Amino acid sequence: MLGLLLFSALYFFTPRFASNAGKTPTQSTENQTVTTESILNTAKLALSENQKIALLSIENQLKNASNSKDSLRSFRAMSQFWADSAQKLAPYLYFTYRAALLENSEKSLTFAAQLLVDNLLTPDAPPALQPWIAGNAKVLLEKALVINPKNDSAKINLGACYLFGNLSDNPMQGITKIKEVVDTDSTNSYGQFILALGGKKSGQYDKAIERFLTVLKIQPNHIEAMIHLAECYELTDQKALAIDWYTKVSNSVNIPEAKEAISKRIQELKK
Repeated sequence: MLGLLLFSALYFFTPRFASNAGKTPTQSTENQTVTTESILNTAKLALSENQKIALLSIENQLKNASNSKDSLRSFRAMSQFWADSAQKLAPYLYFTYRAALLENSEKSLTFAAQLLVDNLLTPDAPPALQPWIAGNAKVLLEKALVINPKNDSAKINLGACYLFGNLSDNPMQGITKIKEVVDTDSTNSYGQFILALGGKKSGQYDKAIERFLTVLKIQPNHIEAMIHLAECYELTDQKALAIDWYTKVSNSVNIPEAKEAISKRIQELKK
């Protein structure tokens, strides 16, 4: 689907899964369970000898840490290693999660949780990783809500974990948490957007379209909402409206690859 290319381009500055990323032997099918141990062990196999030495040094620092301050420093160093040197997203997310747990501030917890939820929502997230991502985010968000029960973004993200992370067979657990926010504040564009994504995922395209339009009334330049709205119109065979919104997306981005992909999609719809 066109969205995969567009999202990959639009989120260049945000750490997210790229197409085919994370498809290791332990993550090759949706039915296999992914664990932190399997993620780290698989990631280590791809390291160079110099990287293995650098990682061992940080692991030893963490092992020998005598207080929480030293442990936090080591977790952050580990996170930095996986982001910069190894360039492996899942381990980076995990050690950012561990650092946030140890720091236990609303800011650190919600920051790490947002990284996880962003990757839960991206079209390229490996399905086998989704419960792992959502489960870790859920831990962080519940702790953040203990600190600040009025944090609406945390409530919405917690709902997203249930909607997109396969944490429960009952999607209403996620919807209820998000609607708690948007029913009080209908102008909360993030909550409306997550509900729209949920509608799209479940095939309720008419409801999704309504929500995406609501988001765009609040934030007219919300590129993600435009992309999903165009796709929903395409999926419901409303080609003229799909073309209109794909054109608006093209006019709103300056990424040559994205513009080319949109142009091809529009030409297909015009046939």
